[in-house]
Amino acid sequence: PGEDVLTTCLKTESTSTTDEETDPQNRDQKKRRDRSHVQSADSSHMSESESTGKNPRKASFVKKHKQSPKGKRSTFIELGKRKGIPHNVSIHMRTESERPYVCQECGISFDHWSQVTIHMRTHTGEKPFSSKECDTRFHDVSSLEIHMRNHTGEHTFYCKECDTSFSHISSLRRHMRNHTGDKPFSCKECDKSFSRKSHLKRHMRSHTGEKSFACEECDKSFSEISDLKRHMRTHTGEKSFVCEECGKGFGEIASLKKHMRTHTGEKPYPCKECNTSFSRKSHLKTHMTTHTGEKPFTCKECDTSFSQTSSLKTHMRTHTGEKPFSCKECDKRFSQSYNLKKHMRTHTGEKPFSCKECDKKCDMRFNQMSNLKKHTRTHTGEKPFSCKECEKSFRYISNLQTHMRTHTGEKPFSCKECEKSFNQLSHLKAHMRTHTGEKPFACKECEIRFTTLSDLKRHMRTHTGEKPFSCKECNRSFSRILQQTFS
Repeated sequence: PGEDVLTTCLKTESTSTTDEETDPQNRDQKKRRDRSHVQSADSSHMSESESTGKNPRKASFVKKHKQSPKGKRSTFIELGKRKGIPHNVSIHMRTESERPYVCQECGISFDHWSQVTIHMRTHTGEKPFSSKECDTRFHDVSSLEIHMRNHTGEHTFYCKECDTSFSHISSLRRHMRNHTGDKPFSCKECDKSFSRKSHLKRHMRSHTGEKSFACEECDKSFSEISDLKRHMRTHTGEKSFVCEECGKGFGEIASLKKHMRTHTGEKPYPCKECNTSFSRKSHLKTHMTTHTGEKPFTCKECDTSFSQTSSLKTHMRTHTGEKPFSCKECDKRFSQSYNLKKHMRTHTGEKPFSCKECDKKCDMRFNQMSNLKKHTRTHTGEKPFSCKECEKSFRYISNLQTHMRTHTGEKPFSCKECEKSFNQLSHLKAHMRTHTGEKPFACKECEIRFTTLSDLKRHMRTHTGEKPFSCKECNRSFSRILQQTFS
């Protein structure tokens, strides 16, 4: 029946331009005959599919296309092609409708029926091609072949700019944008462009605020699945990536790569303003603010601004009073993890900072870098803190603060036993011993004890015979300062 229909249609199509075509009345009759042929052909094909019970979706597909005015004749011809129509006939008819097959489900059109068959599986969910290496299944054989390269390791496509190879042509095309700088995917909300469509989709969530990936363990949600997976490791404690140099484990491969730079010394991110280089891109961004002076992160409670968002978060704890870092040895809590690390050394006794001055004759070690810096001033003689009232300078700011009370007369430390006040806490402590009778400083030469260290030192001169104080008027020396009024 299909060949009979084809013959009738071909005769109609091959008729030369006659009075039937030029006469309006004859032309209308011709159209009606053509329409009846197409309808009878379509009905014949559809009834054949329905009677056999095979793939009813194909029948609905054809019916959908028959409703398209431009595709009526080519639909018939393409259906005829499947019944043995010569190839040149189908090519001729495509000049009227370039892609004659239209999917009823989504409206996508195709050149060949085989393309339709593959496409329809996206609607039916049929995946007849399965991988022998794993359980993955695919709509078409080409997708399976591409997938199999993941198992075989075959890299067929090579980049001409570098030595990178890829298993998929699409991966090579994406990679080439790294060389060309092509960013064809633009955000309609801002001026940013991206080299990958997936990157644009991810970026769009920054505008919509969409967070589709929720953690089942807590209330947090994320805009990307990778962020959720990374977050889940905080619950599971999983650290799959281990450093071969020191054995330290990481939850992410990216974190391990960053860590490895501490062993290799690699610093791939140089500053264009100065000669400083950094091991992490985030460190470079932070450093750049020292050149630009930019402080884009502002506290809403006060007007303080910061160059880093982490600094702002830390600062906010001064307003909230939050101290999320707790010591497991005692009950102390801290607002910063760094302060907790410093505190832990008081329990472990660790003193990682050693003095390198005086040809290492000084063997002192410290649990904090700040304490080491203070100590080195005893070697260098540096006194960076100067009094604005007089010419005195001090090694430590605490000494300057104490000294300033000699100018202001401030005495903030009061004795609870009597009415005396002192400008230094150490003076108050020494004074309290006059009430308690405590004498913690003992002479090793005799049994006399003293309430203050200065009294002990003064007493020791009676044993050593030391006389450090000389008279400027004569040559006599004394073991202690004598207050005498000269007339």
